Amino acid sequence: MQFPEEQELIDRIAVALIRRRERMGTAESCTGGLIAAACTSLPGSSQWFERGVVSYSNEAKTELLGVPAALIGLHGAVSGEVALHMARGLLAHAPIDWALAVTGIAGPTGGSAEKPVGTVWLALAHAGWPPKVWCTLFPGDRAAVRAATLRAGLMALCDALEDQDR
Repeated sequence: MQFPEEQELIDRIAVALIRRRERMGTAESCTGGLIAAACTSLPGSSQWFERGVVSYSNEAKTELLGVPAALIGLHGAVSGEVALHMARGLLAHAPIDWALAVTGIAGPTGGSAEKPVGTVWLALAHAGWPPKVWCTLFPGDRAAVRAATLRAGLMALCDALEDQDR
């Protein structure tokens, strides 16, 4: 699987993480592992990419990442609270420095007036650094939402790494 549009971002992330001697991981729901696949498409990615967790179901979010079931019940799986807990859970359970988490509604069904199709929450966490959590509404079909989420996550990680190096 190729990710030509994301290649420059992945290259920049790899350089920054290797230079810093840090590693990353992903906790993905709506992307189903696309971010991890894009990162590991680069030869030598084992130097800086440690693991990807696909936590598509609510049960997986709870069992694999420690997201409280009550939190999912209160806010829904597609929420900033859940995205943040996914990132923090991965950071706590894996030998990584950076955790990127995504949860959203890629469609074509599953949306609501409050959370329409294309709603995606992303979270980026680093040990000793305040986490970043944000929501985006991506247009398009399922493939477009997933591709936009991939790009947004990689761009946020790349920007955070480069901002810390300044």
